[in-house]
Amino acid sequence: MKHLPWLAACALAGSLVGMPVRAQPTTPPPVPPASLPPPPGPAARSVSLGESLDAAWQRAVAARESAGQRRRAEADRVAADSLWAAPPSLALSHRDDRLHSNAGRRETEIGIALALWLPGQKAAHAGTANAAAAQAQAAEQAARLRLAGELREAAWQIAALQAEAAQADAQAQALQQLVGDVERRVRAGDLARADALAAQAEQLTASALRSDVRQRLQTARAHWTLLTGLTAAPDLSAAAAVDAAPAAAAPHPELLLASQSTELANQRVGLVRHSRRDAPVLTVGLSQDVPGRAEATQSSLVVGLQLPLGSAARNRPLQAAALSELELAQSQELRLRERLDSDSATAREALRSAQAQLDAEAARARLLRERATLIEKSFRAGETPLPDLLRALAAAAQADSAAARQTAALGLAHARLQQTLGLLP
Repeated sequence: MKHLPWLAACALAGSLVGMPVRAQPTTPPPVPPASLPPPPGPAARSVSLGESLDAAWQRAVAARESAGQRRRAEADRVAADSLWAAPPSLALSHRDDRLHSNAGRRETEIGIALALWLPGQKAAHAGTANAAAAQAQAAEQAARLRLAGELREAAWQIAALQAEAAQADAQAQALQQLVGDVERRVRAGDLARADALAAQAEQLTASALRSDVRQRLQTARAHWTLLTGLTAAPDLSAAAAVDAAPAAAAPHPELLLASQSTELANQRVGLVRHSRRDAPVLTVGLSQDVPGRAEATQSSLVVGLQLPLGSAARNRPLQAAALSELELAQSQELRLRERLDSDSATAREALRSAQAQLDAEAARARLLRERATLIEKSFRAGETPLPDLLRALAAAAQADSAAARQTAALGLAHARLQQTLGLLP
């Protein structure tokens, strides 16, 4: 049979396995998760995950919600620092006998009504406002952590597709060159027409694969731009691997939010307990009384106190609502602690599994590259047909692609562990 030239076969082998052409197979070290190849085309300035998170937070709806919660908490704190339980009100009244006897009697009163705090109510109101402010701050950190999780998933998806796109480009370019070499050999009579058709089919398959990968990469980049407003690719070189939570690590933002929500509910129970009735109202004013046309005007100081009475019908629904909120917050905090412990254990196990799978895929790729080299030598000796060589090289390329995808999967497993531990980029 007619043989494929050594140079063309080596070029095909190098393109499919993603390595430079060598006479003997070599085993490159596994690519670390933070060193995935860049996307094809002109290099763009990359941004760190921390910068991306800041940019995404400026665009997030949760940022506006967090700002509104902080403003409400600050307003409650200002109200709790007030001297009065409610804004003062001005009272004005005037009476005369013009429609009756018209004897010139007139009585005019002007005063101010001041709502007084009940015993312990002011301190309870201040505690509730402080708890609401702390909850608003914890809610912001929890929202940033959730947004960081979305960014981590999107960034590692882009990294995996970049590696796949780079390999697809190299494979398509090498096969295109191979098609030209085979066609020249066919015209020279060294190869059969069937070999040229097989090479063209492989080249078309590689081109279709490259187009598909580029489309998926473009979709991933569009999602990244939608999240962050940035066109620069994410830089994952600073994404450090986390094997265990540091001893002095800050509390998990989600757990801190649940704890602050429980504290807020507890403060509201205390506020309801100290607000069993409406605020008493102290009225201070002046009264001017004119008994008649021939009598002297009399002025007096008026002091009044209004004491609203509480009732079980009024207080029982408020107390029940506050206690229900407290029980719900306590239950949610307990379930959250259990879920975070479970998620952390699952993420650690997934990280170990991803590392083991990467080791297996790297070993498989090394074996298939060695097998492809041996079959290539057999082909040069005229003992193996071209289709067998193409299948061997294709299998080696698929193994290399699987190893590249698993490398990105290992990086994503590291990122997910950081997410479960509550670590922000």
